[in-house]
Amino acid sequence: MRTVSVPRAAARLLAAAMLALLAACSSTVPRHESDAQQRARYAAYAGEPQDSFTWLGSYYSWDALGDNHLVLFTTPNDAYLITVQPPCTDLNFAQAIGLTATASTVHARLDSVIVKGWRCPINEIRKLDYTKLRADMRAEADKGGS
Repeated sequence: MRTVSVPRAAARLLAAAMLALLAACSSTVPRHESDAQQRARYAAYAGEPQDSFTWLGSYYSWDALGDNHLVLFTTPNDAYLITVQPPCTDLNFAQAIGLTATASTVHARLDSVIVKGWRCPINEIRKLDYTKLRADMRAEADKGGS
């Protein structure tokens, strides 16, 4: 068996790049928080319930916040807090979700989140001020680190 040696500087650079990529892909809200704590944090930055949002057939990412809530990112900076009608018991364990839409628009009380082949009707849609949430989280982290 032949071994390949990688210079230390290259290994460190590769490790730093992988950590940066992992950090970029992770949610802003800390994972050590419970689903209820995450929901409360997101809800503090959520606007009033709205009837719909434009959806062009794909989303950036999503995070389950228990069995009946999720945050859907349509872009890296645009997010919606969505409440689905119970029971949607597999939401917390799903690897992927789908959405129904009508004319490129997702409507509350009309469309659904698809989880493992089951339809979970959307009860409520609330736009998140995700930019403010991230800024406040950074300020909180800076204050804690000082």
